[in-house]
Amino acid sequence: MTILTRAALLLACACSLLAACASAPASLADYPPMPAGAAPGASTPAIETARAMGRGVNFGNIFDAPTEGAWGLRFDATLVAKAAEAGFTNARLPVRWSNHASADGEARIDPEFFKRVDEAVDALLDKGFIVVLNMHHYRQLDGDALDGGEAPVADGLHALRFLNMWKQIAQHYSTRGPKLVFELYNEPHGAQTTRWNDLAARGLQVVRRSNPTRIVIIGPTQWNSANALASLVLPNDANLIVTVHHYEPFHFTHQGAEWASGAAAWLGTPCCDAAQLAQMRGPLDTALAWSLRHRYPIYLGEFGAYGKAEMGARVTYTRRMRDEAERRGFSWAYWELASGFGVYDPAAREWREPLKNALLGP
Repeated sequence: MTILTRAALLLACACSLLAACASAPASLADYPPMPAGAAPGASTPAIETARAMGRGVNFGNIFDAPTEGAWGLRFDATLVAKAAEAGFTNARLPVRWSNHASADGEARIDPEFFKRVDEAVDALLDKGFIVVLNMHHYRQLDGDALDGGEAPVADGLHALRFLNMWKQIAQHYSTRGPKLVFELYNEPHGAQTTRWNDLAARGLQVVRRSNPTRIVIIGPTQWNSANALASLVLPNDANLIVTVHHYEPFHFTHQGAEWASGAAAWLGTPCCDAAQLAQMRGPLDTALAWSLRHRYPIYLGEFGAYGKAEMGARVTYTRRMRDEAERRGFSWAYWELASGFGVYDPAAREWREPLKNALLGP
């Protein structure tokens, strides 16, 4: 072997090693948290975006299912046209990225899945919606049991996968306009109860590398409960909106829900008496007080009543929630468009008019 040949082999080995290192998954040390604890209050763009979001709807049970179609609904651009024609102005798009990414720490997102989500994002943006794109139902991140059709991942990788997925998502959508808003994570709870502030600060830092000014939504733990806002420590960033979810009175909104323990016994629960109204108003007042103190706008990202409740009671509840949210200056998104809570009936291809009027009518 000549000296030149030996040198070429050494160079090739060195290049292979560098390539391997470059593709190897990073560690959490490579994703330091953004400084937190001295959040400055919302920027003018964040306040204006929150105001412009107005009345919205969740495109749920589509991409947040383990696989698209597994929960009976697939994305269809006609749903976008229907929602736009009805008058909704923001669309929340829940996505279960974790089940479409490699099971290692790199969490490489399937390019074909990206293309499918692109179709929805771009169709919504083309219709003028402010689009809230999130990460939804990463069950193992919260320590939950897996859903059927969801692939397990080795323990110890979940925080790293979360950050690597957000690195890809943020880079992939970095050229979209300001009407695309990111939401870091849906309803942190369980294992995230004591870890979320740190992970959110790391996640926002990742997003800011490729999207320095994009509006980002962050919510508290306990499934985005307003009661957990007191423990939320925001990163020191002005381009933020804070979200809460609100399903009280729970025995009314989740009566008959197959996933809620004991819900069969709640069938027939009416709405809305004085005690229930207090349950509805209390968390909204908590969110408003937090917002005024910390100077960040509130987005009510989910509320709704399951379809097994009596329609008249659902309408009363929905209109009341809309009015209470808007009275406090909150933008909102109803859960959800066309599935178990749906305001639109995809089989009949028509709106459930009483519900639609409760959300959008005079």
